[in-house]
Amino acid sequence: MDVLNAVNAAEFPVAAPLADGTGALGVVLPVVALAVVALLIGGFILSKRKHDAEPPPPKPHEQPERPEQRTHIEQHDPHSSDRFPEDGHALSPYELKDHGNGPLPPDPDEERPRG
Repeated sequence: MDVLNAVNAAEFPVAAPLADGTGALGVVLPVVALAVVALLIGGFILSKRKHDAEPPPPKPHEQPERPEQRTHIEQHDPHSSDRFPEDGHALSPYELKDHGNGPLPPDPDEERPRG
């Protein structure tokens, strides 16, 4: 055992103080906290300046006027039918068969090119 104690004593002398991290943590932690608070305050000030530079919202008399007639025109979808089954039940996917896979009928409003 004397040899083991001699080796340990040679590597770590008793007079050497151990590293204590509480002093460094006591200095670094308040500095980091102040930096975070400064960033938050700076962000708030910059966002306030940006908000103040934006134009104010329009007043009620500055709002756009509503058009006289409808601007949206609903068109009939040739792929869907508005009819329900006569017996009142909904069709299952296997009951549809080839529904919707056929060619579309020509649109009477659309002119076909001649030639």
